[in-house]
Amino acid sequence: MAAQSTPRIWSLTWPIMIEMMLQFMLGTADTLMVSRISDDAVAVVGISNMFFNAVIILFTLVTSGAGILIAQKLGGGKPDEARQIGIMSVSITVILGIIISVLLIYGTSLFTTALHVPDNLKDLSHTYMSIVGGGMVITALNLSMSTAVRNTGNTRSPMYIALGMNILHVVLNYAFIFGAFGLPELGLMGVGISTVISRTAAFFFQQHLFRHAFGAPVLVREFGRFHAKLLKEVLKIGWPISVNGASWTFSQVVIFSIIASMGEQPLAARTYMNTMESFAFTFGWSLALAAQIQIAHLYGAKKLRQAYYSAYRALGFGVIVVLANTAVLLLFRTSIISTFTKDPWIIDMAVSLLWLNLALQPGKMLNMALGQSLGAVGDSRTVMTYSLPSMWIIAVGVSYVLAIPMHWGLYGIYIGMISDEYLRGALCYFRWRKHRKKLLFAAAFREDVKLSGRSNGNDAVPL
Repeated sequence: MAAQSTPRIWSLTWPIMIEMMLQFMLGTADTLMVSRISDDAVAVVGISNMFFNAVIILFTLVTSGAGILIAQKLGGGKPDEARQIGIMSVSITVILGIIISVLLIYGTSLFTTALHVPDNLKDLSHTYMSIVGGGMVITALNLSMSTAVRNTGNTRSPMYIALGMNILHVVLNYAFIFGAFGLPELGLMGVGISTVISRTAAFFFQQHLFRHAFGAPVLVREFGRFHAKLLKEVLKIGWPISVNGASWTFSQVVIFSIIASMGEQPLAARTYMNTMESFAFTFGWSLALAAQIQIAHLYGAKKLRQAYYSAYRALGFGVIVVLANTAVLLLFRTSIISTFTKDPWIIDMAVSLLWLNLALQPGKMLNMALGQSLGAVGDSRTVMTYSLPSMWIIAVGVSYVLAIPMHWGLYGIYIGMISDEYLRGALCYFRWRKHRKKLLFAAAFREDVKLSGRSNGNDAVPL
C-alpha cells in the first residue's frame, strides 16, 4: 500500500488556528452572557470548567497517542492499522466517558467538596456539573473522533463542526438565559442544557465524518474489536502525554492560587493577561500541533530528513509570529487593557507584564514546537520526564519564592514561568538534537540502499 501524501504545514495549521480562535472568542461571549445571570453563576462555570478540563485530560491518555500513530501509519502506507487505531480509541474513550458521566451525575457533592466550593454555591454547582458532566460521554466521543480525523490530515472539517457547535451554544445560551424564541428562562440550568445539546449536535456530524475518514465506511461491529499490539503502541505514546497535560493543568491551578493569596487586583491582572496572551500564542500552538501531524506522517513514511528539519521550520516561523502578535498587543496596550478594566493599578501592572511577554512567548514556542515534534516520533516519555520537575520546581516553586517571600509579586510569577518555559524548551531542543544522527544517518542510509537497488521500502528506524 502506497504511503499517503504528506499534508502541507499551512493547510494543517490555519483550520486549527481558526478553530482555537473561534473557541476563544465564543467562550468569552459565553462568559459575558452567564454574567447576566449573576456573579455566582460565573464563579460556578469557572470552577466547573476548570474541573472538566482536568477530567478531559484522562481521555487524552488514549486520543493523543492514537492521533500520532494514525498519522504515522497513514504516512507509512498502513491505512488498515490506522483505521483499527482510530476505532479502538473511540471505543475506549466512550467507555471512560460513560464511567465519568455516571460519577458526575450522582457524585457531584463529593467533587464540590473536594474543590472547596463555597456552601452558598454548592446547589448551583450541583445543577450545572451534573448536567454538563452527565454529557461527558458525548465530549469523549467528539474528542476521540475529531482527533482521529484531524490526524488523517483533514483539519478543516473538525473546524467547521467546532464553529457550528459554538455558534449553536451561544444562541441557545441566549435563548435559555433570556427566555428568547419561546423557550423557558432557565438560568444556569439552561446554560448546562445548551452545552449538552450543542455537543450532541456536533456528535452527529463528527460520527459521519469519522465513519468515512478511513476509506470504506466504519461499521458498528468494528467497535468491538481490540488489537493488543496496536493498543500497547497507543498507550505507550499516550500515557506520558496525558500525565504531562495533567501536571501542567494542576500546576497552573496552584499558580493561580498563589496569585489569589496576593489579593484581588493581582488575580484580576493575571486573569486579563491570560486572555491577552492567548491571542499571542494561539497561532504558535496551532502551528506546533500541525507540525506534530506533519512530522508523524513524514516519520511513518520514512522521510526522516524532512521530518527532522520540519521541526525547525515550524519553530522559526512560530517565533516570528508570536513576537509579531506580542508587538501588536504592546502597540495598542493601553487601549486593549482599558476595555477590560478602569483600575489604574491593574492597567499599569498589565502594561509592565506585556513587556515580559517578549521573553515569555518565544520560550513557549520553543517548548511547544519541539515538544510536539518529539511526541510525533514517539518520544513523549522523555518530554514528560523533563517537564514534570521543571513545572513544579521552577514554574511553581520559583514563582512562589519570588512572589511571596521575596515580595516580587506578579513579576516573580512571570520570572518563574519564563524560566520554566526556556528550561523545558532547551531540554527538548537538546533531545531533538540527539535524534539528529539517528534520523539523518538513517535517511542517508535509505537513500544509499535505494540507489543500490536493494531497498524493499520497509526499512524501519526505531527511536
